[in-house]
Amino acid sequence: MQQATLGFLIKRDGREKICKILLAMKKRGFGKDRWNGTGGKPKTDETLRQCIVRETQEEIGITLIKPKKIGLVNFRFKFTPEFNQNVHFYLCESWQGKLIESEEMKPRWFSIENIPYAKMWPDDKFWMPLALKDKKIIGRVLFGKDDEIIKNSIRAGSE
Repeated sequence: MQQATLGFLIKRDGREKICKILLAMKKRGFGKDRWNGTGGKPKTDETLRQCIVRETQEEIGITLIKPKKIGLVNFRFKFTPEFNQNVHFYLCESWQGKLIESEEMKPRWFSIENIPYAKMWPDDKFWMPLALKDKKIIGRVLFGKDDEIIKNSIRAGSE
């Protein structure tokens, strides 16, 4: 099974509650025209943590400092099994660098109340609210035609 990473920068308010999340519009490839996090597949001999740091740097110009792994979701695509992957999720609230738009991603901050779920992967509405409440996530999602969710078992938990 192919492994992949997906990471999100977050900002907290004075009470430690997450109040903003950085999403990026995917401009090409898998997930094109959807808001998502940064990430991708690890290179040979690269750890998942090294992968999320490298991918974020390449996609939006930011160097993550201590990204925190928050979960694992197994994604299956009934009609396109070549897309099947285990995605390791990360949140990060400390980074260096200046946001840039790359050929692949256009980043933008969103308040938690204005997350554009309708323009994201359909599973995001199940796991993201848990993650934004500092819960770990785990589960499986089976997609059918046109990214319709056939089965979903995303929940708060641990790996």
